[in-house]
Amino acid sequence: MYTLANMQDSIKKVEATRAQRMATEPRRMTADEKDALLAAYHPDYKEEGFITLKVGPNKGEKVPTELGYLLESNSRILGVDIDLDKVDYDVDVLVIGAGGAGSSAAIEAHEAGANVMITTKLRIGDANTMMAEGGIQAADKENDSPAQHYLDAFGGGHFAARPELLRKLVMEAPDAISWLENLGVMFDKDENGRMVTTHGGGTSRKRMHACRDYSGAEIMRTLRDEVINRGIPVIEFSSAVELIKDDKGQVAGAVLQNMETGEYQVAKAKTVIIATGGAGRLHYNNFPTSNHYGATADGLILGYRAGAPLLYQDTIQYHPTGAAYPAQIFGALVTEKVRSLGAMLVNVDGEAFMHPLETRDVSAASIIRECSDDRNEGVETPQGKAVWLDTPMIELIHGEGTIEKRIPAMFRMFMQYGIDMRKEPILVYPTLHYQNGGLEINGEGFTNTVSNLLVAGEAVGGIHGRNRLMGNSLLDVIVFGRDAGKAAAAKAKDVTLGKMNLDHVEKYAETLKEAGIDTGMVSPQLLPDYAGKRHL
Repeated sequence: MYTLANMQDSIKKVEATRAQRMATEPRRMTADEKDALLAAYHPDYKEEGFITLKVGPNKGEKVPTELGYLLESNSRILGVDIDLDKVDYDVDVLVIGAGGAGSSAAIEAHEAGANVMITTKLRIGDANTMMAEGGIQAADKENDSPAQHYLDAFGGGHFAARPELLRKLVMEAPDAISWLENLGVMFDKDENGRMVTTHGGGTSRKRMHACRDYSGAEIMRTLRDEVINRGIPVIEFSSAVELIKDDKGQVAGAVLQNMETGEYQVAKAKTVIIATGGAGRLHYNNFPTSNHYGATADGLILGYRAGAPLLYQDTIQYHPTGAAYPAQIFGALVTEKVRSLGAMLVNVDGEAFMHPLETRDVSAASIIRECSDDRNEGVETPQGKAVWLDTPMIELIHGEGTIEKRIPAMFRMFMQYGIDMRKEPILVYPTLHYQNGGLEINGEGFTNTVSNLLVAGEAVGGIHGRNRLMGNSLLDVIVFGRDAGKAAAAKAKDVTLGKMNLDHVEKYAETLKEAGIDTGMVSPQLLPDYAGKRHL
C-alpha cells in the first residue's frame, strides 16, 4: 500500500546502499538468462495481449489487440462519395507525416527537383521525433566502425533485422550526422570542438551524439526550419485517411480529411511516402506512453488496407524508464542517457537488480519482474509499483552541475513537482515507446506489393529487428527519410498515372464481411480514444 512514509523509508535504503553499489557494478546477464526473463515478463511474450488476423496480407499472424481491431475495421470513407475527378492537390511526391522522417524526405525530394507536399494531421513537428531525448547513434570516431555498429544493433534486435536495411542504417549514419550539423543542429561538443559521444544500452562503443537531452527537439527544429525556408507546402491539420490507387494498381495519392471541418480533399501524387510514426497512443496492454498525441498507427492501417504487408507487427518497445511518479508526468520519457551517465536501477530495498545498460527489452522486463507479485520488490506509488533510478549517483561520478548541464530537460521536468533528482532518486516504470514492427519495405524504401508507395521512419518494420537500441530511431528517421525522398523523386519522373479509384476500400470491406468481422469501428483512428467510446 502506498504511503509517503514508506516511500521515504525506501529512499533511505537507496542512500544506504549507494556507496557499495558505486564500488561494485552489477554483472551483465547471460544470453540464456535474458531469454528466460523476456519469456516470463516482457509484454511481447504474453499471448493475452494479441489477436490473430483473419484478413489481409498478414492473415494468420498475431498482432497487438488494439492494432488488430483497427486493421480489421472498415475505412472511414466507406460509403462516402469522394469525387476523385476533383483534384485539390497535384504533386510529384506526397509525404504523409511531418516528423523527422517526413521532413527529411520532403527536403531531399525538393532538393532533387520534385514538386513535393507534406500533409499532417497535426502540425509540422508534432511527432515522436520532437520528444526523443537521449541522442542519435553514428560510428564516426577512430575506435569505432559501421561494422561494429551493425553487430551491436543486430544482436540487440535478436538477430532479426533485415540485413539490407540495417546495413544502410549504419553505413549512412556518419553522413546523416554531417548533414544535420550542416543544416544547423547544435550537437554537444568539447572545448576543442569535437563531438561528445556516450554509451547507450547495448552499445560497445561511445557513439551517441546528443544535444543535451533535447536531441529530438533540436533535430526537429532544424528540419522544420529547412522545410519552411525551402517553401515546401505543409498542409497541417489534414490527415490522410485513405490511399488512392489507379487502374494499374499504382498508388496515386491520398484522400485527406480536414481535422477541424471534416471536409475531404483529394491529393494526387506519382509517389507517396508514408511517414506517420508510431502507435503509443493505442496504449497496448494498458501501458502508459511517452508518445505524442497523434501516434495511432495511421500509416500501418492505410498501407495494410492497400495491400502492403507488415513485418514484426507483434513487437513493441516498452522503454524501461517512464516516469512513474508523480501522476502528472506518468509515462513521460526518462531518457536512457540518465543511465548512460551512471544512474542505477534499484528496487525497494536499494538493491541493484540489473546492469544499468542492458538492452531496452531486457531492462523493461527486469523492472516488470521486480514489480511483479511473485518478486514484490517494487516501490508502491499511487499509480502502481515502480523502481528507483538512483540519479544522485551521476554527480557523485561526474561532479556537481552535471545533471543541469547534460540532462536539463529531465532536471526541470522533475523540479516542477518539487523533486530534485540531484539529491533524491526518481521513480520509473516501463512506458510504451516505439513501434518495432511496421510496413515491410525493400532496400530502396518501397513496399514490394503496392507500386510507388514508400515508407520511412517508425512506420517501417525490419530495420531494428525485434528490439531497438537507443539512438537508432533518430538515426533511422534521417537515413530512411532522406533515402525515401531521393527515391520518390527519381521514381516520379517515370510514373504515368491512370484513372484514380478507391476500389481497394470496397474490396477490403467485402473481405471483412466474408470473414464475419464487424468491429463496429472505423480506421484509421486518428486521435486517442480517451473518451471511452471504443470498446475492444
